[in-house]
Amino acid sequence: MSIKIENVSYIYGEGSPFEKRALNDVSLTIEDGEFVGMIGHTGSGKSTLIQQINGLLTPTLGQVYVDGEGIFNTEVKLKDIRQKVGLVFQYPEHQLFEMTIYKDVAFGPTNMGLDQEEVDRRVRWALEIVGIDEEIFEQAPFDLSGGQKRRVAIAGVLAMKPKVLVLDEPTAGLDPQGRDEILAEVTKLHEQLGITVILVSHSMEDIARYVHRVVVMDMGGIRFDGTAKEVFRHVEELEAMGLAVPQTAYLAKALREQGMVIEGDITTVEEARDALLPMLKRLGDVQHD
Repeated sequence: MSIKIENVSYIYGEGSPFEKRALNDVSLTIEDGEFVGMIGHTGSGKSTLIQQINGLLTPTLGQVYVDGEGIFNTEVKLKDIRQKVGLVFQYPEHQLFEMTIYKDVAFGPTNMGLDQEEVDRRVRWALEIVGIDEEIFEQAPFDLSGGQKRRVAIAGVLAMKPKVLVLDEPTAGLDPQGRDEILAEVTKLHEQLGITVILVSHSMEDIARYVHRVVVMDMGGIRFDGTAKEVFRHVEELEAMGLAVPQTAYLAKALREQGMVIEGDITTVEEARDALLPMLKRLGDVQHD
């Protein structure tokens, strides 16, 4: 399902002394099945932008199209749009409220008016997708670990079978293992279901590793839009925006400055490994000679 954001501006507190322009004439097209990362410093407009996509915020100016349909047209039901575009907020465990995991995930599809058999099918499917065992379905979600709570919250969105999944900092506050597990699940969802994924993150390493396209927000507008390698070449510009590049890119840059020949753009740990291991082997061979 494609998304087209057309000349969208958004002003908080318009006409008040606290008026603030959060988005300024933003246009962006995301094609069906893309995995897009969105980065930007706090206040850059990224969270405001993603909340336009399923109608949580209405643009001051402009229009958003989901699958070719302008979602802010008067005849469009935003409830239907929100079933197509699932949004998982930062710290999604704060969205959990039912007494059991099963009931929490069932809440969305039940409110869609589905019969109990279909609700049950969707709940079990969604929880299986995110790796929650059936033996704990009746457990209170509040007793789970941080990573498990995230999984349940994501399952609650998936149970409505959205065509687009928007994740706003889904790994915030998790340890490295929990972060990797959640992002691995998201990647699996994208690959197996073919859904469009928009991932908002402050982790440049996660962006470089998982997404296919990176959109950089700054001062309410889009500064860069391209592959991770293309975007992370703009080291000085990103740093001027209060951002960074992956640590592996800094490592490669430092080694080049020491005279080492490293080919290509290095943005992930795997790429750094593949570039450095042959070089270290050659150095070892020379020393043994």
